[in-house]
Amino acid sequence: MRLERDKIIDDYLEFLKYQKNYSDYTIKSYETDIMEYFNYINSEGLNYKDIEYSDIRFYLMYLKDKKDNNASIDRKLSALRGFYKYLVNENILHNNVFSLVNGPKKSKKLPRYFDYNELEEMFLIPDTNTSLGQRDLLLLEMLYATGCRVGELVSIKVKDIDFNRRNILIVGKGNKERYLNYGEYCEDILNKYLIDGYISLNKNNSDYLFLNNNGGVLTERGVRFILDKIIKQTGINKNISPHMIRHSFATHLLNEGCDLLTVQKLLGHESIKATQIYTHVTTDRLKEVYFHSFPRAKKDD
Repeated sequence: MRLERDKIIDDYLEFLKYQKNYSDYTIKSYETDIMEYFNYINSEGLNYKDIEYSDIRFYLMYLKDKKDNNASIDRKLSALRGFYKYLVNENILHNNVFSLVNGPKKSKKLPRYFDYNELEEMFLIPDTNTSLGQRDLLLLEMLYATGCRVGELVSIKVKDIDFNRRNILIVGKGNKERYLNYGEYCEDILNKYLIDGYISLNKNNSDYLFLNNNGGVLTERGVRFILDKIIKQTGINKNISPHMIRHSFATHLLNEGCDLLTVQKLLGHESIKATQIYTHVTTDRLKEVYFHSFPRAKKDD
């Protein structure tokens, strides 16, 4: 039974990688969630093929008892919903019992982002006299200039860049192509990196833009490590993630008057609902415009 289970899970993870084009980080998260589920049903003497709705309710109680928050539980249910849908499509099961289960109501959290002055402080940290410093500054500039996901960033190849139009062809979620634009600040460090640091790092004649110290392709984990190292050298008291820079990109565009539909396209969101979260973080800007523009917002002295 264990061999059968392991093969099915491995097949599903391969499906996510090669058919759904999910990132390694996302696939690892799915694997962790699915394995936790299998460990639970094994401890309860259950078979994954015979799971009923009542069994899932007990599983949810188990997750709550071990203090998983609502967002974590919802993510795990989503992973299992996708896994069981795969089992149905492969004719291993007849129905997806997880399709009947709704996750707990998540508390809405506003996206965390950087103020522009904080980003400027980060831009000053990498030493552009070194190969790795050039790469690290380009990494920062390109994340902010394009608003791309970290998985999209590490997948960029030099041939994907149109230097005349200053844009990059990337393949995003669902294998969908879109162009990312970048500006003059990003252009300057990109050109410097390609004629200097990139040549030193590219010991293996790689096609990829972002390389590690050994000449291999920089991983998503590597990006997170670099950003953690940079933030520790600043006076910024925030836990950093690559997604925070993406949030900053969207928030700053909206604060400067960019419309929501354009931000949606730039971020590569399939639905406008995914982009609407950023309308909540522009409150300070709206307040500033109101008190500056509305004639009866404040009295004359």
